Amino acid sequence: MDAFAKYNRSIVRVGRSTMVLGAVACLLPPLLMAVYFGFFPGWAAVIAGAISQISVSGAFYFSEPISYYPIVGTSGLYLSILSGNSVNMRIPAAATSIEASGFKTGTREGAIMGTIGMAISVYVGILFVFLATIMGQTIISNLPGNVQRILGLIIPALYGGIFGQFAMKSWKTAVWALGISLVMTKVVQFLPGNLSFVVTLTAVFSSIMIAKTQIAEIEKHS
Repeated sequence: MDAFAKYNRSIVRVGRSTMVLGAVACLLPPLLMAVYFGFFPGWAAVIAGAISQISVSGAFYFSEPISYYPIVGTSGLYLSILSGNSVNMRIPAAATSIEASGFKTGTREGAIMGTIGMAISVYVGILFVFLATIMGQTIISNLPGNVQRILGLIIPALYGGIFGQFAMKSWKTAVWALGISLVMTKVVQFLPGNLSFVVTLTAVFSSIMIAKTQIAEIEKHS
């Protein structure tokens, strides 16, 4: 067993423990409210809320590990799931770290660089959350209105930056991903219920198939 395999094995061992601890930490406050303080909405409300949440974010249970793993590897997946803010903070940090290091996405070196970038983003995030908690609202409320509106564009800008970075590597896959996302966004509007997760599933898995086709063509002509 080489060093990287040992590293991954230790990551899985520690990662499982932290996932359990994270789940306990998330469930402990509502359990205390329900069991100790007696504030329980009833099983009907709990089940209805769970179904509602699963219908919105259940698709990410499948799509995020598959789409993130080539970027950050096993350690990065554990880190991003536990720390949260995967799309708007962790994955951009990982992708930027890999790009700056000169390694390629999907390699062992790239996964390690991505994990390091994500780990740093956690500490930076904690610092800025601490500062924002103390004085953030005061600063934001005193900013000009046009600046406050611009702040709402931060997340779309991050999405666009990540998309552009990977589009440069495979423009055909990028065109397909953008096109199928736009089409599915229109299609789900005519379907009953809140099926927005279908857009994510369709875009992720169909883009993987298109990318696989492109790789097969490159290998065929090489």
